[in-house]
Amino acid sequence: MPDKNNLENDAEKRRFINEKIVRPKRSRGQVFGRFLLLCLGAVLFGILAAVTFAVSEPVVRKYFTEENQGESSSISIPTDEPESSTMAETEETTTQEVTEPLEEVVRSEVEKYQFSIEDLEAMYANLSQLAKEADKGIVTVHSLKTEMDWFNNPVETSGLYAGAIIAASPEEYLILTVEQAVESADSLEITLYDGTQVMGQIKGTDSVTGLAVISVAAESLDEKTADQIKILELGNSYTVSQGDMVFACGSPAGVIHSVSSGQVSYVAKNIPVVDGASRLFYTTVNAAVSQGTFLFNTKGQLIGWATSDYPVEGDAMTVMYSLSDYKAMLEKMTNGIQAPYFGITGQEVPEAMRQNGLPPGVYVSQTQVNGPAYNAGIQNGDVITRIGEKEIVTMKDFQNCLDELTAGEAVEVEIQRYGRENYSPIEYRVTIGAR
Repeated sequence: MPDKNNLENDAEKRRFINEKIVRPKRSRGQVFGRFLLLCLGAVLFGILAAVTFAVSEPVVRKYFTEENQGESSSISIPTDEPESSTMAETEETTTQEVTEPLEEVVRSEVEKYQFSIEDLEAMYANLSQLAKEADKGIVTVHSLKTEMDWFNNPVETSGLYAGAIIAASPEEYLILTVEQAVESADSLEITLYDGTQVMGQIKGTDSVTGLAVISVAAESLDEKTADQIKILELGNSYTVSQGDMVFACGSPAGVIHSVSSGQVSYVAKNIPVVDGASRLFYTTVNAAVSQGTFLFNTKGQLIGWATSDYPVEGDAMTVMYSLSDYKAMLEKMTNGIQAPYFGITGQEVPEAMRQNGLPPGVYVSQTQVNGPAYNAGIQNGDVITRIGEKEIVTMKDFQNCLDELTAGEAVEVEIQRYGRENYSPIEYRVTIGAR
């Protein structure tokens, strides 16, 4: 039988084990001290986080920038729609009917007014100011080439060309210039309006129009230079009319940053060109075509560039391409995409010819030798009626369809070819080339 004393001792031990130990209550000073310690810890943690972010942010930015270097922002160049000829004729007739008495009044008053030299200077003052402002968007493209002479010694040749800054993204600035500036160039040195010199890279070329686009990395420019860069606005050249005042920048006098002013003497519309139709402006401005000369309207907008593809007798006229006809092509070039090449010169079949038996479509007047259409079997005199799933009736249909295609893509093309008695459909598979 257990001892009574032992039982009492065991019970006492169990009571000791079940007892709850309570810490002494903190004083106000202790609570306040712990609160201050907690606040100090939060402040130190915030400072440490800020320092860590400041140190690591450039490294992280650089890492992700390099990782996404090829994914640059795309450039968008909205296209313009030419006015309807019927609508234009109607508006012109209506305007003549309404304003004829007013024109007589104006003509009478002008004949009475005696113009002075001051009046003439005032008329050209605004145009001169616009030319000076546009010239800030002109750059000098210094093309360097290394060739070997007869004795296998390296010989460096160079050339100076004018370029126009037409677009920009966070990563780069895009410069329009002549293809000759980049042809076989080993390096391209770009001199901006303020004298800053940077290196450029070829972004795209178009052998049909003789144009090229050069890219300049935005990170190669300091903040002050970037703030002073003038990006030229692209205008709607379809609104240009005979008699309009215009000016030229680039190299109209054969010297970079020279300017010239004049008028549009004649507007030739729907001139057949390779893979499309274009307007041509016959102007009285000077132009050094091979060095790059760009045409501007009285709003300071770029509307064309000089070409030697349509020579004019004498030196009184300079022929300019209409910019609006090539905006889709320029958008591709500024994004490093090759412009599609079909390789024909043609025109849409007019209504009068349709009544004589020609099918509606684009009449092929000439296929470019060794071009995609030529190599596929399309011949002069064929009428293109369908490309892929799209029906072709007008030249605009053809151009819009071609703009949606890419170089290297194969597409089914239906043509109508005249046989012994009538036209018969033939289908070819054309592989789109690059211009």
